[in-house]
Amino acid sequence: MKAGDALPPLTIPITRTLIVAGAVASRDYQDVHHDAELAREKGSPDIFMNILTTNGLVGRYITDHFGPGAVLRKVAIRLGAPNYPGDTMTLTGTVTEVDGATAQVRVIGANGLGHHVTGLVTLDLPPASSPSPFGSGSESRPDGAGV
Repeated sequence: MKAGDALPPLTIPITRTLIVAGAVASRDYQDVHHDAELAREKGSPDIFMNILTTNGLVGRYITDHFGPGAVLRKVAIRLGAPNYPGDTMTLTGTVTEVDGATAQVRVIGANGLGHHVTGLVTLDLPPASSPSPFGSGSESRPDGAGV
């Protein structure tokens, strides 16, 4: 692996269930993440994903590619266009730096409105003898599980 290497994309369907479950799992009970009517009253066309769910999906994208031995050291993300139900987010990544056993990956998550998330992930790479159980960042897991 070297700077400039691209990670394979990961496409994630943005479902109402994913948005609500992510908010509840992260104890974010803001109504804009689970109540469409109240979200509309506040000016949003629908509920939308919270940053903690996005952060988790970015982490999943990196560890699915580099394997369970990878250790996330820093995940610095910024949100842009909201993730609404019915859309799809595609995560892409580019290795920006490799320094020994540490790497940095620039990540972009794009949806139908534009860039939902942009950021930089710093990770400790797993030992060479510890391959990813999910291949090289494939779009689906072998067990058929979704997000």
